Amino acid sequence: MKNNYILKLILIYLIVIMAMLSNWLLAEKKLGQTGFQFLSVSSDARAGAMANASTTLYMNSSSLFYNPACLSQMTGFVDINVSQNNWIADITHNVVSTAFRPLNGKFGVLGFSFIAVNYGEVQGAVVWENEAGYILTDKLHPSAFSAGIGYSKSLTDRFSVGGHLKYSGQQLGKSIIPDGDDYKVKKNLAYAYSLDFGTLYHTGFKSLVFGMSVRNFSQEIKYEIESFQLPLLFTMGLSMNLMDMFDQLPSGNSLLFSVDAIHPRSYPEQLKLGLEYGILNLIKLRMGYHLVSDEQKMAFGFGLEKFGIHFNYAYTPFGVFNNVQQISIRFAL
Repeated sequence: MKNNYILKLILIYLIVIMAMLSNWLLAEKKLGQTGFQFLSVSSDARAGAMANASTTLYMNSSSLFYNPACLSQMTGFVDINVSQNNWIADITHNVVSTAFRPLNGKFGVLGFSFIAVNYGEVQGAVVWENEAGYILTDKLHPSAFSAGIGYSKSLTDRFSVGGHLKYSGQQLGKSIIPDGDDYKVKKNLAYAYSLDFGTLYHTGFKSLVFGMSVRNFSQEIKYEIESFQLPLLFTMGLSMNLMDMFDQLPSGNSLLFSVDAIHPRSYPEQLKLGLEYGILNLIKLRMGYHLVSDEQKMAFGFGLEKFGIHFNYAYTPFGVFNNVQQISIRFAL
């Protein structure tokens, strides 16, 4: 009976993936406009090296950025993760997350997150009645941030839930706009509350895990007249240590396979695949593949783990843009 239920669950998931793939084959086009895109950028080097197929991965405090329900799988008392992502166009994406698990998780796991984004320097200009048609103004330094608090708890030995409430903001600098016969300075600022929530289910078949998450659920916001939405993501994921299918293999080695089916607000459905090969619980070799992506395809990386310190690196070729490199350091007790 239990195995039949698991097979039905896997079949449903495969049907969803096939439906998404058929939609992609019919049309690959942009569907809508969203803002605050920094909320969709990879926030952890381990996830980045696996093409962000991370809905069912146990990443301690970093789980807040992918599926907060996975936070419940934390085994230590405290976890701190610091990550820097050198994003495209010289954009710097910095992340700090931490989580606490008091009383061995009796009352769940509490986490905190913070993202700071530096978009670099942009030369300001304004239309002017001169020969050039414009004049230069001050240089702009646009930036963004997000701060959040999350909570997760295992309701049973197989089923967990979690949520992540965030307050995000973005400032695009000052602009000079006409005001009658004069001009005025406009500060381009926008802020929004958003919610992530997810579920995690251990199927009972080997190490097979199934999960779902919704990220960046919020109301529309605007800078001036036109309103826009945050990058809402609906995700379903499966993962399993493929070594569980074989007997008499060296202990300490693992081959984790993860797949995420994603329904974004602004693009057609996407599929992301990730592999992680672990050697003696010390070295992790990773790769991932983005299916249905304009510029991202393959991703690569590695990790080193010892004495509660985890170092992770990810490298993602990004088409016409610069290659993206990401580093994460985690401390766990």
